[in-house]
Amino acid sequence: MSPQPHEQERPLRLAYLSYRSKATVGGQGIYTRHLTKALADLGHHVEVFSGQPYAVLDERVVVHQLPSLDIFNDHFPGRFPAYWEIKSIPDLVEIFQFSAGTFSEPLAFSLRAYQALRHQTSNFDIVHDNQSLGYGMLAIDRILPTLITLHHPITVDRRLEMAAAPNWRKRLSTRRWYNFVKMQGRVARHMPRIVVVSENSIDDIHQDMRVDRDQMRLVHVGVDPDLFRPMPEVTRIPGRLITTASADVELKGLRFLLEAMAKLRTEREVSLTVIGRAKEGGRSAELIDRLGLSDAVHFITGVPDETIVELYAESELAVVPSLYEGFSLPAVEAMGTATPLVATTGGALPEVTGVDGETVLRCEPGNAESLAAALRRGLDDPELRARIGAAGRERVSTLYTWRQTAENTVAQYREVIAMHQHRQQEQQASGGALGRS
Repeated sequence: MSPQPHEQERPLRLAYLSYRSKATVGGQGIYTRHLTKALADLGHHVEVFSGQPYAVLDERVVVHQLPSLDIFNDHFPGRFPAYWEIKSIPDLVEIFQFSAGTFSEPLAFSLRAYQALRHQTSNFDIVHDNQSLGYGMLAIDRILPTLITLHHPITVDRRLEMAAAPNWRKRLSTRRWYNFVKMQGRVARHMPRIVVVSENSIDDIHQDMRVDRDQMRLVHVGVDPDLFRPMPEVTRIPGRLITTASADVELKGLRFLLEAMAKLRTEREVSLTVIGRAKEGGRSAELIDRLGLSDAVHFITGVPDETIVELYAESELAVVPSLYEGFSLPAVEAMGTATPLVATTGGALPEVTGVDGETVLRCEPGNAESLAAALRRGLDDPELRARIGAAGRERVSTLYTWRQTAENTVAQYREVIAMHQHRQQEQQASGGALGRS
């Protein structure tokens, strides 16, 4: 059902939900920051309801903190909360799921969000949930028009982590940890509209989570081309590579990039900047030591976007070694800076990055030899690097901007609002008919 013509112009009042919102902790935080800013640029009123770590957003965006038990904080990850910290039903749910070995934040956050919104239905036109997909979203959808962003099915993460588990104990704990994925599938199947960031993710969500294709709409993620821009005044450092990766998340494929670097180091000087947090004693740290890369790999975290742009400008190649991506913000951000990109064909990466040899240098996911060959191809050919960098910048500036993302998302908001109004009218009509019978 399409909105009425006068509804197309009215600024909307948006409640945006994000259980983890800080931009330095992952792609969901980056999505939250840039999308809400772009929505504010279009004149809409945006209020973010956020769990820890909290969002740092544009000054026009209102932030409501919904404190969790903060079990997975930076200083004491996996801590067990004290009894006096448990003050509500969502707290009980969070501690119960954690005790059972399951990632507990999405469900508990959705319940807190419902508690926060149930008395504010007149303050908002629509609710936008950024992939919590907790059972509380079903209750929210009954009181307010609701839209979900689902970047990719977490079933993929579970499958890759299970395959990489070294023994049956680790496989069992991984299976328990990802138990929340069943909930996300059930909730997704009952949502009126799901925004998905790539065609590849639509296919995977349909296959893995049994969500009807009719429920999903494609809205690409964006980049700010004025922020992520070329910096010709910065000299690129020979052999410098850059990637964005969580150190021990199997999905991101960092270990294959490290193995490829070890191969390249036998023939040339190369170094790697990793935008992400190092995990002391983790698998990546052990691999870096074993491969003799301690002097060549540097992790950087918690820096502003302006610093990240400078790091791209210093690098000869940007690398996305992921085994799977639902879209890949790091890919489009690197391309926006005209840094030539090497990327695997995992998930949506071919769809996002374009044609091999024109806008990207492709390689096979999970294959260090293929990745080394692609890196060697780029490092050996300055003209190829310049051509791919310029074409990549042109591609993202044309196809992937946050303004386009915001405009297309607003179009979905208006459709969902109209659907919700139509549903209410049908319920009222059926109630009236029952009353007359």
